Amino acid sequence: MFYEPRTGDHGLPKNPFNSLVIPRPIGWITSLGADGTVNLAPYSFFNAVAYRPPTVMFSAGHGIVDDDRLKDSQRNIEATGEFVHNVTTWETREAMNATAAHLPKEVDELAEAGLTPLPSKLVQPPRVKESPIHFECKLIQVVRLPHEKPEDAYTVLFGEVIGIHIDDDLIGEDGLIDVAKLCPIARLGYQDYAKVVAETIFTLERPD
Repeated sequence: MFYEPRTGDHGLPKNPFNSLVIPRPIGWITSLGADGTVNLAPYSFFNAVAYRPPTVMFSAGHGIVDDDRLKDSQRNIEATGEFVHNVTTWETREAMNATAAHLPKEVDELAEAGLTPLPSKLVQPPRVKESPIHFECKLIQVVRLPHEKPEDAYTVLFGEVIGIHIDDDLIGEDGLIDVAKLCPIARLGYQDYAKVVAETIFTLERPD
């Protein structure tokens, strides 16, 4: 089949785009509001984009709570210039999903999901204790994508990773991260997710 996304003439029950760019890491982002309220939210448009300096990005769609139509994460990060990415795992899947709920900006989603805050070392937003890996990030660029309707507004936020926390139990005797032990999860399309387990990991050496 072939379709043009602008016309939406795919003829399927749901737009298949999100199900074609898979799997995607989940950005589980903590930020602080102007009043110090912690915001924690998952973003399925997330990835690493540079190695030196290490840089990550996530894309936030339009919000629905306030007149500025911004997601709390975006509003907070543009104001403070800081955020933390907390790696999502099989063990944190339910809590991650709970933090996707639309709540007033004065609600602390981290506490609402029954999670434990940990102080960061270089930025103000807290880390999620239940996550075994954290990236402390400084905002370096904001890109507002072109769109035709307000409800289609997306903004990409890029952050330099200035501090990384890794649970020591995830580091093997060879000094490498034990991905199978980490058991990260990823976003697929629709309401589906995937997890990385030992049986699905394989190695390919790059040619010279």
